[in-house]
Parts: sequence; structure tokens; C-alpha cells
Amino acid sequence: MLRIEKRLADSHGLAPAVLRRAATLTLPYEQRCRSRLAATLDDGREAALFLPRGTILRDGAVLLATDGTLVRVVAAAQPVLRVSAADRLALLRAAYHLGNRHTPVQVAADWLQLEYDPVLRDMLLRLGVQVQQIEAAFDP
Repeated sequence: MLRIEKRLADSHGLAPAVLRRAATLTLPYEQRCRSRLAATLDDGREAALFLPRGTILRDGAVLLATDGTLVRVVAAAQPVLRVSAADRLALLRAAYHLGNRHTPVQVAADWLQLEYDPVLRDMLLRLGVQVQQIEAAFDP
């Protein structure tokens, strides 16, 4: 079992060829927020993460196992709500209400994305924005 205790601060110093050959670990957002985790790499190897408390793994993060193995984190597709609006003010209002509920939100120029929640979906529809349930990587 691989023991992973370190996240490399900046993967930009690694050659692209090295990153392409790195093992991958595909996780949904909820698991990328855990500092202790038993996981299975995409190639089937077992791994245990022992990262500093409060570590949130972003899509593309590079981890280093104690045996020197590089592991690249991939954000898994999961059920999310994609919020859009014809009017930017309506989208801003939706972002305000989501933030007021301390909801993790992925923000783009013309849409918001959040983990699927039927209660929040109903609230957003009442605010007059378009809400679409899709499967996508979530990286707030």
C-alpha cells in the first residue's frame, strides 16, 4: 500500500512527460477535502493519504508517496447543479444566497456550479435562474 504524506506545492516545476506518467487518483470533491483517506489509485493500487489537516486537493494537484511515486489528483465527475441566468444580476443574487449558506460554489464567468442539493435547487429556481442537473467535475 502506498503511503502518501506530501502534496507538492507547485507541479509546474515538473516536466510534462513526468506528470503524464504519474499515477492518477480520481476523487469527488467530498473526498478531496479529507486529510486521512484510504483510496484506490486508478491503476488499482491501494493508497493511504496522511496529509496535513485542512488540506483540500484540487484537480491537478501532485502528491508524493513515501516510496517516491508521483500521484496526480483528478476531480471525479459527480452530480452537480449548473446555474445560469440571462441577467448577470440574477446570477449575482444566486451567488449571494449560496454564499450566505456557506455553500462551496465553483464560479465561472457565466455560470455557478454546486454539489447537487434538492433544497438549494428549489431556492435557486425561486430566485428565477436556470438550474440544470449534470455530471461534471466539481472544483470550487
